[in-house]
Parts: sequence; C-alpha cells; structure tokens
Amino acid sequence: MQARILTGPWQSTLRLRMSEHDAHYAGWLVDGARMLGLFGDVATELLIRQDGDEGLFVAYDCVEFHAPVYAGDYIEAVGRVTRVGNTSRAMEFAAYKVIEAGIEPDVPSAARVLNPPVLVTYATGTCMVPVERQRR
Repeated sequence: MQARILTGPWQSTLRLRMSEHDAHYAGWLVDGARMLGLFGDVATELLIRQDGDEGLFVAYDCVEFHAPVYAGDYIEAVGRVTRVGNTSRAMEFAAYKVIEAGIEPDVPSAARVLNPPVLVTYATGTCMVPVERQRR
C-alpha cells in the first residue's frame, strides 16, 4: 500500500525501534495496540503544543492495520490536528515502517531502509482539553 503523507501546521513525529519486549506474538510480531500507544504519545505532544496541556484521548473513530510490525523494525508515528473545536481536537495518525529488520534468516543483524516507507497503521480520533486547562 502506498504511504499516506500527513502534513499540517500542528504535526508531531516520533521514531523508535521495536524491541523484543514489544513482540507479543510468535515470530516476534508486535501487537497492533503498540501502534495505538504511539499514537497516544503523539496526541499528547500535539495537545501540549496546541493548548499547553496533555488533555485526554476521548475516542478513535477509525483504526486500520495495513502491514505487520516485527521486533527490530523502526517505526515512525506521525499525527496532526485536523480540526479544533471549543474543547475537542480531531486528529489523524499514521505509523510507517521506515527500516525493516531481520530480512535474512542467516544474518540476524541484516536490515534495510524502506523507500518509500510502508504504512502499517492509520487512525483518526478525538482528544479534548477542558477550557480551564487551555493555556494558549
């Protein structure tokens, strides 16, 4: 699947390597919930930048899992604010695999940069910051 590009004035990006600790299933497969946890961290940064407060994640409207993630893969989680209400903040998230590990069974240290990155998870959701906690 072609990678979706998120752009906008209120954007946040995290990049990290999935560890063996992140692997939840056989074959070092990482649980999809780990991507949602990354989206929560991205949302928190977005709310701090937008409102000066961590706010609260209210709900996901859509979650799509597109490709597997394994221990050793590097993931880039991106999010942006798509709508600002009085207290609500609609957001869009995408997680991309930017480096794929374990590409050769006989060479466990082998990896490759993915160009373009592979979309692994896409989601939209809503966060909120009470008016009395908004600092901007």
